[in-house]
Amino acid sequence: MKSPATILLSLPFLLAQLSAAASIDCENIRVGGKKFDISKLAGRHSITLHDTSRPPAEYNTTWSVNLCAPLKKIDGVRDADQCPMGTRVCGVVQSWNPVDDPDKKHIEVENVIPIAGNFDSSTGKSLDPKVTRLKEQDVNADGLQIEFNGGYYNKNKQRAVIQLQCDPDRTGNEARRMRRDDKGKEGDDGTDDGDKDDETSSSSLSFVSYGPVEGKEKLEVVRFNWKTKYACEDYADSDEAKKGGWGFFTWFILITFLGIAAYLIFGSWLNYNRYGARGWDLLPHGDTIRDTPYLFKDFSRKVVDTVSGGGSRGGYSAV
Repeated sequence: MKSPATILLSLPFLLAQLSAAASIDCENIRVGGKKFDISKLAGRHSITLHDTSRPPAEYNTTWSVNLCAPLKKIDGVRDADQCPMGTRVCGVVQSWNPVDDPDKKHIEVENVIPIAGNFDSSTGKSLDPKVTRLKEQDVNADGLQIEFNGGYYNKNKQRAVIQLQCDPDRTGNEARRMRRDDKGKEGDDGTDDGDKDDETSSSSLSFVSYGPVEGKEKLEVVRFNWKTKYACEDYADSDEAKKGGWGFFTWFILITFLGIAAYLIFGSWLNYNRYGARGWDLLPHGDTIRDTPYLFKDFSRKVVDTVSGGGSRGGYSAV
């Protein structure tokens, strides 16, 4: 039987393992023998759908997604009007009356829907991510499907299903605010929403549907499609992906620098504790380091003399 001290010492390690299991490593996703790096898609990505089907009020539903970390709180917005800490996928429904309020000065938040996230401290529900290849659904498909869980709304469990579809011509960060007309069709209203890498008439991230699914448990699912080259199965082996990583020389410089820094720090600590050294005497080989500028100056002078031939005399020597 483990002692209480052993259990306490192992607790941080166990918590780290649980945290990793309840999250997703965007830089190193391995599934089906393939490696994916979708870290370039990190950050808040939002889609706003405009609904005019319930006059006189008009409604906007803004869906926000962050694949790699919890959504950050928006400054200037009440906590009650945005999803709680730990949310990865969130829906916020707003309304206003265009007749009484044409300038949208009195927009009201109707609903806040925490779809997915880690809510261990509140509801005890976790993200519980699941990543699969699209080829498992269609042999001709290329990309990933990510499922996020943890949300609870209107007495129903919530889930987000995000299909990252391979598109070599898109980074996935192209974004436009989308509107939904009375017939349920989406269109571009020309308003930028998020980072854009190039001009485009449609968002790489698109809303598909939100609603209950058939089954014994009460479950509502929101679905998104996301076109990006980072979901292509062959992208990790492409020249572009390899150029984006650190090469051998960069790693060599970094490791050398860290090694020298560790040597100087440890040597200084040793000299201080063992000999009570101060100032330059703290550094290991302090005399050598202090004399380095003079040594370099003498070496440079010798090189110049050797190249210019100033140190030799030709012909016969005087008797």
